[in-house]
Amino acid sequence: MSTGYVYHPIYLRHNTGTHPERPERLTAILELLKKKGILDRLVKLDPSPASIEMIEYNHDRSYIEHVRSVCEREGALDLDTPVSKDSFDAARFAAGGLVTAVEEVMKERVKGVFALVRPPGHHAERARGMGFCLFNNVAIAAEHLKRAWGLKRILIIDWDVHHGNGTQRSFYEDPTVLYFSTHQYPHYPGTGRIEDVGSGEGKGYTVNVPLPPGVGDRGYLKVMKEILLPIASDFNPEFILISSGSDIHERDPLAGMRVTSPCFARFVDIAKEIGERIAITLEGGYDLTGLSESVLAIFSSLGGFEVDLGEISGGDKERDISELISDIKSFQRTYWRI
Repeated sequence: MSTGYVYHPIYLRHNTGTHPERPERLTAILELLKKKGILDRLVKLDPSPASIEMIEYNHDRSYIEHVRSVCEREGALDLDTPVSKDSFDAARFAAGGLVTAVEEVMKERVKGVFALVRPPGHHAERARGMGFCLFNNVAIAAEHLKRAWGLKRILIIDWDVHHGNGTQRSFYEDPTVLYFSTHQYPHYPGTGRIEDVGSGEGKGYTVNVPLPPGVGDRGYLKVMKEILLPIASDFNPEFILISSGSDIHERDPLAGMRVTSPCFARFVDIAKEIGERIAITLEGGYDLTGLSESVLAIFSSLGGFEVDLGEISGGDKERDISELISDIKSFQRTYWRI
């Protein structure tokens, strides 16, 4: 079965000026995929805009109209989140793009999809846009899987360098969605403590792995293998959604992690051990070389393509997080077989 990607030119019309989250992020990805001969081997999926009713799965109607209004006057949702006249439509297509991705996977037309969308979404809360995000694409897609397909076990893996505060809040009391986040801590937006595990019926279904700066490939892979893999296997998801932030890359200017491009392929390898239905959405990543190379690595694993990615890193420069991992495993044994 083929591997797909979602893309639409409207994503380039979310004009943010000289902002780090800029249209060139997508053009750099597409250029490298084409150069490496991967783009022609993928199935292009054309998205439809998410309906207002679909966006209301995760956002208040008053907030949606606020976003529309701010975009019309080309303002900003906060100091970090500028918008243009086309940003509202681009955001609808971004949310709709990931919904298209999960639909195609559920209908078994493709075996995995990467939605190359912008603006990103994991910081967007029910009534607040922030951190470059307008609507929470991954939360809307998860709700769609629940409502349209009746799924009861959805795993969201978020390896963006920033904690997905919006996604966490969306499902904090929901036992049907397991939210797993690795993130640099303390770092924007300041959320995502180990102790934040959900509440009510959702207690235990939020797993946060706050990491110090300087964690490289081997540390991240240790987290994925020793924390994510056993917990996710215990959860046994029916679908895996991934918020892929390439801002953990060693080249990224907005963070301090040391993950190399080939390590992203290993992340997807681990996700494939957990389940077969996978849809990935683009979140952060602001160095164009690091971003495009990490996306290439992800596609290499997702589609089983032979690509020379180099070797993962390791050595004395990487931060030792063995004690942190031990503490998190001990904490999570209250909820999972780990």
